Amino acid sequence: MKTRRPPATDLPLVWTFDGRFANCLMDLEDTLRRAIVQVGDVSRVLVAIDLSLPALKARMEAGDALQPAWGQFLQRIASRYGLPTPPRVRYRKSAGPLTALVIAYRSS
Repeated sequence: MKTRRPPATDLPLVWTFDGRFANCLMDLEDTLRRAIVQVGDVSRVLVAIDLSLPALKARMEAGDALQPAWGQFLQRIASRYGLPTPPRVRYRKSAGPLTALVIAYRSS
């Protein structure tokens, strides 16, 4: 009797971004667009965005603004790329890069 193995899941793709908040969001969106092209089947994609709260606080103290860039970014991501679910935003309390984009996908 042959046992059936569950489909293999490839390792997630991870990118980190640091710098001005609005620039990080633009770079993150551009990378997301390119990754979706690379992966192909968007129905098999799960997107998570890690946001470092200490790095965000430092950016805000340096004069960066959260809005309207953050709200516009979330709206674009939710409407433009055909993702089955909106990206999950995880707020980290640890220091590190301002944002990290994590894309998990299942290959055919």
